[in-house]
Order: sequence, then structure tokens, then C-alpha cells
Amino acid sequence: MAMTVEHPSELLDVALAEAVAGRGEGGVPIGAALFHRDGRLLSAGRNGSVQHGDFLAHAETTAVRAAGELDDYRDVVLVTSMTPCWYCAGLVRFLGIGTVVVGDTRTWSDESLDWLEAAGVTIVRLDDERCHRLFADWLATEPAAWALPGSVDGWAGSS
Repeated sequence: MAMTVEHPSELLDVALAEAVAGRGEGGVPIGAALFHRDGRLLSAGRNGSVQHGDFLAHAETTAVRAAGELDDYRDVVLVTSMTPCWYCAGLVRFLGIGTVVVGDTRTWSDESLDWLEAAGVTIVRLDDERCHRLFADWLATEPAAWALPGSVDGWAGSS
């Protein structure tokens, strides 16, 4: 059962803090957090591809890993500072996460969000300027760190 998120920007603050921390570590500034639909924080994570040399350590996957295995993900809200890539959108579908809240909806194509929405996932697009600016500022100084295989296929700036 998906939920209607009452105060999504408050939930986004946790993911944004993770993104800022990731940038402070020299990494890709994308953060994520998992909440129960009652507002309880389950976990948070940040992209660790640079820091850990693991191109699969996306913010969403690290947040899911930090939460540990849950019995049911329908009442889980994934909050992410940036539109999920196809890999992370696939994880949402695989687990059956009920709601996704997104901060930066401009940098990455929203095709994955449309796909999730068509599958019944509740999508909340915030178009948060803080998230957009954090990533844009980082990308201007670290373009090589974003040049992973396939990473630009969904990047709104690639066309």
C-alpha cells in the first residue's frame, strides 16, 4: 500500500545531508534514505562509487543495504536527492517499494520515474533547487567521476 507523503521536503533533508556528506568525502553527491510510511527513518546512505571503488554503490542501494532485509517494502518510502537511474529504479520494482520521493528531477531523465509510476509506485517529484545545485556544482568540477559506463544514458545533459 503506497502512501501520500505529507511533508516530503522534511524527509528529503535526510537524503540531502547524505549527498553533502558524500561530496565531502570526495564522492558523487547523491544521497538516499528509507522511511516507513509512518515517518520512521529506517536507514540512509550515499553514493560510494568513488570512495569505495564500487560502481554499484549507488545512494539508493546503500540505503537499502543499511536497512537490512525487511519483510515487506510496500510501506517503505525511498527518498533520494536525484532521480533514480534504471539500476536503482529496478531495485525499487524488485523490492516492491511503494513510494519514491525525488529531490532533483532535472539532471537525470524522468523516464525511470514514469516507468515506476506506471507500475503503481507513488512518485513525488520535488524539483528541489538545493539538490539540483549541489549536483550541478559538483559536476562542473568533477565531470570525469560521472563518466561511468552507461551513466550518461539517462542524464538529461547528454542530449
